[in-house]
Amino acid sequence: MGPSGQDQTSSAAPAPSVLRRVLDSDLTHSFLRSKVTVAAATGTLLFVLAAILAPMIAPHDPFDLAGLSIMDARIPPVWMEYGEPRFLLGTDDQGRDLLSGILYGLRISLIVGICSVFAAAAIGISLGLVAGYAGGKIDALIMRIADVQLTFPAILIALLIDGAVRGIFGNLDREIFSFWILICSLALSFWVQYARTVRSSTLVEKNKEYVQAARVIGIPSVIIMIRHILPNVLGPVFVIATINLALAIVTEATLSFLGVGMPSTQPSLGTLISIGNDFLYSGEWWIAIFPGVALAVLVLNVNLLGDWLRDALNPKLR
Repeated sequence: MGPSGQDQTSSAAPAPSVLRRVLDSDLTHSFLRSKVTVAAATGTLLFVLAAILAPMIAPHDPFDLAGLSIMDARIPPVWMEYGEPRFLLGTDDQGRDLLSGILYGLRISLIVGICSVFAAAAIGISLGLVAGYAGGKIDALIMRIADVQLTFPAILIALLIDGAVRGIFGNLDREIFSFWILICSLALSFWVQYARTVRSSTLVEKNKEYVQAARVIGIPSVIIMIRHILPNVLGPVFVIATINLALAIVTEATLSFLGVGMPSTQPSLGTLISIGNDFLYSGEWWIAIFPGVALAVLVLNVNLLGDWLRDALNPKLR
């Protein structure tokens, strides 16, 4: 076969699939080379699956008040004296199975954390794009608001929002509104990091040739920001979101521990720790320790993934 035949054969070769490109990428090789990162990803995946499958794998339903018995309260783990096989990790003060409570509490903590991160990212990315692209007084106004926001810690913001909502609307049904108050509080606490990061990247991108060409041909500014600039500024956002997920879970647990988070009838991990804290010095240590260990391991895994992602996406370390 002549050279022309070889050229035709090579040009007819199929393009690599998306899966093959992902497997051959530098990011995948960096991930597989780090045993700690693989272990953290596996642990995080197991926690997520446990939360999703909680109704199927939990031995009991901790939200079913009809199935609870006060006679089962504060039963120790199965390997201790007076432990019962139907309660592997023991029970809390209301007779709820602690293993089931952790699985369902894990689900609530993850949902609150993920929803608050998405909400904070949506607010921060939008404001960061507008501030960086528009500049001038709009940029100054948004950044001054962000500076003021940084002076308020997340816990204080949550307490202020919780108090304001209850003062305006009176006695609310905590089981319904606590979830949304938590998400709103955490989103208003974490949006500044996204806004400042996206603004800095937008200031660089808007002066590049592809943006100037889009302006010349008359593409609206909104389309330029969403279609052209946004995809090029999302790299650091993924890192911030991963790290903020761990922070959101810890903050939610702290708020629930302080009594302004999820109610005891729908406990998150922080609520379970708060309940167990009242019995910690009376010998029923398992009520607080086991949810605390689950929370610590989850946050550690997410933080390890965030650290790896930050290093993997840093061009100076390649």
